[in-house]
Amino acid sequence: MDASSKRLPAVFFQRGTLQVASELVGKTLVRVFDDGTVCRYRITETEAYCGQEDLACHTSKGRTRRTEVMFQPGGLVYVYLIYGLYWLLNVVTDQEGQGSAVLIRGLEGFDGPGRVGRELQLDRSFYGEDLDTSARLWVEDAPHDVTVTALPRIGIQYAGEPWVSKPWRFKQVSEIYISPAGPEHR
Repeated sequence: MDASSKRLPAVFFQRGTLQVASELVGKTLVRVFDDGTVCRYRITETEAYCGQEDLACHTSKGRTRRTEVMFQPGGLVYVYLIYGLYWLLNVVTDQEGQGSAVLIRGLEGFDGPGRVGRELQLDRSFYGEDLDTSARLWVEDAPHDVTVTALPRIGIQYAGEPWVSKPWRFKQVSEIYISPAGPEHR
């Protein structure tokens, strides 16, 4: 299989956000840097943001200049700056008009969305990037041989319940530690 046939097509992202978020874990994120260096990273953690009804989602406040790309068909990149320091990588999901996206929270060796953005050298220019045709960022298929666990999302207390408790964060379980008290996921 050549590299171009491993790239996930837009239709992969144009499905339900929870399904895309869980299935992205274990896939390969590819970044081609300005100097031509190509790096591949296994996606280890994602978070789903499910449209205007989800009070933790940026589109819950409606359609704005910032969130416009989230209302496009899945397969585009939504980046935004937090704390004036970190560009966070999100992939738009679902069908046009849904306002949904998946935050890439972790890559193998890089935990946390700020660290992911810094490692990938993201900036505003990635806003609206098409993962189906981009020459600098895309996702490739990989054997889905990872165990994924669903957990509550992080840092969304402002959204209140039931949004805080929804298990919409998907994380690769790297190992199971057996302690005298029983198994524990790490």
